[in-house]
Amino acid sequence: MRSFMQIKIYRAKFIAYAVFVVFIGVTIGALTCAVLLDQWVENSRNEAAGAFSRAENSLRYDADRIEAFMQRVYSNSGLVSDIRSFLGNNAEGYLTSRLQGSHYNRPLVSFPDDIKSFLSNGGKGDITQISLHTEQEGNVVSFDHNGNTSFRFRLPNADETFRETIQQGFVYRKKLSDPNQISRQLGEFRFLVSSDRIFKTAHHDYSDEAAAVSASGDVYLIAGNGRAAEERIRRAVADGRSHGLLTTGFMDRAYYAAFYSSEFDYQFVSIVDVASLIRQKANVLLIVFLIVLTAMISVLLLIVYNLREDANFLRRIINSIGRVKTADFTPVKPARYRRNEYGMIARELDDMIRQLDRHIRTNYLLKLKQQETEIKALQHQINPHFLYNTLEVIRSSALMNSADHTSDAIATLGALYRDIVKNENIISLSSELNLLQQYLKIMEFKYPDRFYYQFHIEPALLALPTVKFWLQPLAENFFIHGFHPESEFNLLIVNGWEEEGGFVLEIVDNGNRISTERLAEIRNKLASGDDAPADSIGLRNVYTRLRFFYGKGFSMTIDNNEEAGVKITVILSKEATNDVQVADRR
Repeated sequence: MRSFMQIKIYRAKFIAYAVFVVFIGVTIGALTCAVLLDQWVENSRNEAAGAFSRAENSLRYDADRIEAFMQRVYSNSGLVSDIRSFLGNNAEGYLTSRLQGSHYNRPLVSFPDDIKSFLSNGGKGDITQISLHTEQEGNVVSFDHNGNTSFRFRLPNADETFRETIQQGFVYRKKLSDPNQISRQLGEFRFLVSSDRIFKTAHHDYSDEAAAVSASGDVYLIAGNGRAAEERIRRAVADGRSHGLLTTGFMDRAYYAAFYSSEFDYQFVSIVDVASLIRQKANVLLIVFLIVLTAMISVLLLIVYNLREDANFLRRIINSIGRVKTADFTPVKPARYRRNEYGMIARELDDMIRQLDRHIRTNYLLKLKQQETEIKALQHQINPHFLYNTLEVIRSSALMNSADHTSDAIATLGALYRDIVKNENIISLSSELNLLQQYLKIMEFKYPDRFYYQFHIEPALLALPTVKFWLQPLAENFFIHGFHPESEFNLLIVNGWEEEGGFVLEIVDNGNRISTERLAEIRNKLASGDDAPADSIGLRNVYTRLRFFYGKGFSMTIDNNEEAGVKITVILSKEATNDVQVADRR
């Protein structure tokens, strides 16, 4: 990805593609979530419809049983007689009246027991209270949740027990007529069907709040609690629609569904909170998010792959042009090109570089050979002179020292001479330093305990390509012109470091200084390129060889140290070292 992001046109393309893919992904994800949310709301409505249907079936079942009980009453004269005894009496009056009206040849019928067994399933059904009223008062038979029966007699009709609210339940009113005279009304039955028992299965997982609302506006909460839930139920009823959206805050949304019962005169309302629904379905939404995210990442990776391929071709084209500008015709690994315009241009550029390389090699080979011949001629002027001087050193050492020292000196000289005559003109600076060190070891044989040397070279310089055997003539100048045989401390230091624009080598000694006139003469002759006198042939040859090899990126200065000795500084620019032919590097 980094390869094409560095190219402006592909960076802009990728950003545009990424924004488009993210926009499409977010849109698809939002639409998917909206569809799922709508489906969940629809499921909630279906669940609410099912709960309402179950409540309606229970109420209808209880109404049918009440009708059946009334038919049972009129068909059983004994039951009618017992109901007359129960109507308008207190407990003692009811029992006395029952006994007076009983016959020895007929079983005694009990209205409370009959209604408990037939109508209320042993007192554990939906009907929890039956009352029998006259115009002023009523007697009550109640059944608790364990099926136990309790009685209350002669309660005023305005008593709180007979107040009809949906919190207590639904009241069925049935007139009790005289079987012998239908037009004559004896009293009124009131059957209370408990809301708790009717709506105990009305709550479902999809709703946060559910309630039954009577025609008078009373609210029986099935699910939810508190005034806030009741207030939302009332708002849904007041809205007047069968379903809709309630907004209670900036981020607070709720869907409601309302079902009206014309038969029993109430409404069933179910409310589902959007935030709660989202929390319940968080796993599904997370899966949708991961699927959309995976799709977006896959599309972006496909885009990256295609952009990276084209960007690689464009980068290769740019690199090829840069190589041509810097005359770097080194063969590179052929690229796998696509069959498009970029591939065609890249192939043509590779062919052009190969042809340029062939043309340059053909036209400049003679000139390079000529320079190599001149360098070798300059080098051959130094080698015999150095060999003769070294042999004189060995001869002197043999006269003054034992045979062991002579053997070591000869071994060092042999190793040095083998390196000199090797058929390689371009070596690394590390190898050139090794040659200089071998020469300085030989000088240690000649001047034991009077000569010392030190190398301080940064690792960045060791791999630089250079011509062979140019450091030794600079060191030899020290022994010819600056060395003090009578002194006990003659020092030669070679320093090397990297700077921002190039590399620096220093050869520093503590010997004799050069006079001002002589120093100016040497500088002028090196700058002008005139032939140097015989006593400076080594310095002149070094300067010429390095100038041949590095070109204008090379410079050499000669200065006197402040206290003693001479300092020779060689500076190589990084551009010059990079321009050296790769084929010549070792």
